[in-house]
Order: sequence, then C-alpha cells, then structure tokens
Amino acid sequence: MHTDRPFERRKKLRGHAYTLAEFQQKYELACPEAKYLFAKFGPSSIDLDLLMSAKRRAPTIHSITDEISL
Repeated sequence: MHTDRPFERRKKLRGHAYTLAEFQQKYELACPEAKYLFAKFGPSSIDLDLLMSAKRRAPTIHSITDEISL
C-alpha cells in the first residue's frame, strides 16, 4: 500500500539536515532514488552518509572540497 504522507520525524535528528537537492548532488543520485532514500531515512546527514557508505557510494569530489575551508 502506498500513501503520500509527508515525512514524519520519529527519532532525533543527527548531524545537520540535508535538503533533497544537497543529498542528490553530493552522491550524484538519480531523482527517484534520492527521493526514495530521503523519504525512507530522513534528512539526517549522519544517517544518510552512513547509508551511502554501506552502499559503497562515495561523495563526489566537489562536495568534499566544498566542505574544506582554507
């Protein structure tokens, strides 16, 4: 059964919250896959980064260098 309910937070947010666009860009995901993972696991950057690490998907080099402040 498929429902179109908005995301409901059930647990505490860990790390900063990604936007869907940030998450999709960081891991170069197709829109349907990014939407599915974002809806299922929520916006937590720590949770999503752990998930992508388990899937052996590394962030893009651009997202890594953007995080480094010189």
